[in-house]
Amino acid sequence: MAATFLALMLILTQLGHVAIATVIAGTGAALRGAPRDRAALLSFMSGVTADPQHALANWGNPETRLCNWTGITCHRVKQRVVQLDLSGRDLHGLISPAVFRLSFLAVLDLSGNFFSGSIPAEIGALARLKQLSLARNLLDGPIPAELGFLQELVYLDLGSNRLSGRIPKTLFCNCTSLQYADLSNNSLSGEIPLANECRLTDLRFLLLWSNNLEGPIPASLSNFSMLEWIDFESNLLSGELPSDIFDKMPFLQFLYLSYNNLSSHDSNTNLKPFFTSLRNCSRLQELELAGNNLGGEIPSLIGDLSSNLLQLHLEENIIFGLIPPNISNLVNLTYLNLSNNYLNGSIPPDLSRLMKLERVYLSNNFLSGEIPPSLGEIPHLGLLDISGNRLSGLIPDTLSNLSQLRRLMLHKNQLSGSIPPSLGNCINLEVLDLSYNQFTGRIPSNVAALSSLNLYLNFSSNHLEGTLPLELSKMDMLLALDLSSNNLSGTIPPQLGSCVALEYLNLSGNALRGPLPSSIGALPFLEVLDLSLNQLAGTMPESLQASSSLKQLNISFNNFSGTVPTEGVFAFLSKDSFLGNSGLCGSIIGISQCRTRRAHRFMILPIILTLLGAPCLLCLFGCPMFMKSRARTCLPSFHRPEIIDEEERQKLDYPRISYRQLAEATGGFAKSSLIGAGSFGHVYKGILRDETRIAVKVLDPWCGCGGGIPGSFERECQVLKRTRHRNLIRVITACSKPDFKALVLPLMPNGSLESYLYHPVGSGHGLDLNQLVCIIGDVAEGIAYLHHFSPVKVVHCDLKPSNVLLDEDMTAIVSDFGIARLVKHDENNDITNSSPYNSITGRLQGSVGYIAPEYGLGGRPSTQGDVYSFGVLILEMITGKRPTDAIFHEGLSLQEWVKSRYPNNIEVITSQAPLRDSSPVDSLYYKKIRREVMVELIELGLVCASFSPALRPTMIDVAHEIALLKQDLTRRGIEAAESCSTPDSSF
Repeated sequence: MAATFLALMLILTQLGHVAIATVIAGTGAALRGAPRDRAALLSFMSGVTADPQHALANWGNPETRLCNWTGITCHRVKQRVVQLDLSGRDLHGLISPAVFRLSFLAVLDLSGNFFSGSIPAEIGALARLKQLSLARNLLDGPIPAELGFLQELVYLDLGSNRLSGRIPKTLFCNCTSLQYADLSNNSLSGEIPLANECRLTDLRFLLLWSNNLEGPIPASLSNFSMLEWIDFESNLLSGELPSDIFDKMPFLQFLYLSYNNLSSHDSNTNLKPFFTSLRNCSRLQELELAGNNLGGEIPSLIGDLSSNLLQLHLEENIIFGLIPPNISNLVNLTYLNLSNNYLNGSIPPDLSRLMKLERVYLSNNFLSGEIPPSLGEIPHLGLLDISGNRLSGLIPDTLSNLSQLRRLMLHKNQLSGSIPPSLGNCINLEVLDLSYNQFTGRIPSNVAALSSLNLYLNFSSNHLEGTLPLELSKMDMLLALDLSSNNLSGTIPPQLGSCVALEYLNLSGNALRGPLPSSIGALPFLEVLDLSLNQLAGTMPESLQASSSLKQLNISFNNFSGTVPTEGVFAFLSKDSFLGNSGLCGSIIGISQCRTRRAHRFMILPIILTLLGAPCLLCLFGCPMFMKSRARTCLPSFHRPEIIDEEERQKLDYPRISYRQLAEATGGFAKSSLIGAGSFGHVYKGILRDETRIAVKVLDPWCGCGGGIPGSFERECQVLKRTRHRNLIRVITACSKPDFKALVLPLMPNGSLESYLYHPVGSGHGLDLNQLVCIIGDVAEGIAYLHHFSPVKVVHCDLKPSNVLLDEDMTAIVSDFGIARLVKHDENNDITNSSPYNSITGRLQGSVGYIAPEYGLGGRPSTQGDVYSFGVLILEMITGKRPTDAIFHEGLSLQEWVKSRYPNNIEVITSQAPLRDSSPVDSLYYKKIRREVMVELIELGLVCASFSPALRPTMIDVAHEIALLKQDLTRRGIEAAESCSTPDSSF
């Protein structure tokens, strides 16, 4: 059979060559040598339909030699074209079949363009071709079987296109020189066509992830003994994990089989045969089997795997039994994820032998017993998640030895005793969740004073008692605080108003009493406030009604009294928010109406008039003199600004705007003009006398940030005056004097992106599909300009939705360069700059949830850090979830949450996306396109937010990918291009 098959393949190959040779003879036999190559290239250029003049400007120029054309490399002696490399040139159109006339061609690289249509079968005639890369285009249709004629092919990359159909059998049978094959991120179907007779003895990389491939992992894969990297993740593969394939791959380093439908042996109960087959893979570094519903116990021989193993992913399966103690033999392991299984027994104390562990996930199992004190001996442990188990006993004091610990999740267990004060020694802790346990006693003051906690602190559903520690006020960067369902008593300290970053505050289900401090309602970013089931009393502070951020409020079952306001958040609330407060009245349906007291009103009216009369007269005659005097003393000189000198100011044509004009434009910097606040000050809207609408960013010298304010002001001035791009904020001017510093910027009429992602119910906000794609593209182009094209290279360091503004055309404008870094490149082209830490506050620069993980390990600010933030931004836009949302309190970051549900649960990922349907096309067709766009954006967001900086693309590549997506939408009748602003020609 083998001899028959190979003979048949040989005959088909020869027939294919004869057929193609016949075509060649009929189309260009009269031309020979270089003239023939020239004609082929000109024919190829004719298929490029979208303004090729820039990329191919010198093609066909009679004064330019063929071998000097852009992207062309010739043989030194024969002067024949041996390389055609036009990667990343923004070329559109079809790939012309004329390329087959380049008979000496060894390299054909058209990756990273906008080519559409099918892959020409005629490429199979390029007998000398060694490298073929058509990745990251818009190519569709099947992979031509004729590519199997390329017997010299070493490198094949067709990834990230729209290819469909089955993988041709000839590809993996005839291309016997193949070393690298990437068909990932397409829509290929059918089984992996690896026939037993086929041997790719040199194949090292086989990447087929994110397709629709089905069937078992082919047994013939064992013939490819040189394989180093196998990635079959996110397909529909089924059958048993192979037991006689990987043992024949001594060079295997990366094996990714996650998110398929694979099972273990003996009716999905035995993992031992598979792990046995891996013992010969002495170079194995990463093993991923997550999301397959694999059954069975983790065999003890797992400790016999390669000592080079760095990452082990077994999460989201149905694995049961004990965690084998000899897993501690994997001494180089940095990442261990066994979460969401059915593991029982205790946590092996020998895990402490894994001295290089950085992240440990054991959550959502049935583990019992006590937390081993030996876990405190793992020096680099940064994340420990053992939540959702049946652990009991005390929290060991030894955990305070973990100096690198940033996230500690122990919630949903049966832990008891008091919260150890020693946890206050974990000075880098960002997340602490002890909720749903049986802790007693008071909240330790030194734990409450952990200023490093900048994500959330959750002690809810325990038996804690005593008063709220005043030290909580030191958590000025904390986003969420949940102390609900305890036995806490006393009053709410006004000092909690110092937690200026709070977005979520839940104190419900306690025994708190007294009034609600007005400082709580004045928290500038507070969105959710739950005070229900307490004994609080008094009236509603006016600050709650004035809050521009508050979206949810629950004060039910307290002793509040007075009139319920009707404005602000109260306009959206129902009676359920006020139940159980007999003293409250108002116009909300379901609560008591307020009674009018006419007699009392008439009795006190003369008194009020008498008391108010004198002050009113004083104001009438005294205020003009006071204002006149103040105008003389407050007007600053703008002739010698501290940052922008006279020559630069004149060069950039900055207008002179005085403090008086800014005060007049903003109504004296009135609270009603306030449109934003941040760690360095406030932003006010205003209108100048010439009707120019402006935003005034005032840097507050009294915010307690010390010398950080002048530095931030200077840094933003330096960045803004050196950058010019349609997607970057334009500075109008600056105003500076010793006690006042402000940037004057154009007012963006549509506010920030954040307001569209998290809009109030019924507000009519939201984005259509075109706007979503265009905004992402705008941000990408702006950041790409900063990284690669700006006169002074810039790392933004704080990319997030509130720093993306939207103009009248919904064009996205990147703003807020207060912590940006002006950078330079060293001789190795690596960016050099200062530390990511703020020397004044000692904290990471940037916003929690968007900060690249390497910054937390002391890495310098880099363009890769901005790419990470951009990836989080994309995922936030398509999920409608903040990276700091409570949904991620179980140890999953936003990107990990998305990855765990991709690609099988796209609808779950996008269920809260801030999208509104506005397409004129057929709804089913639109929904299909929308799902495909979401898939593209999910994949782009995940790769940008990769844990390793080396795996992230550059922003140039990112901007190009989004441009490809917009091009595809236009081609398919969704006019993204028309709804997007025109790209800047400078970019």
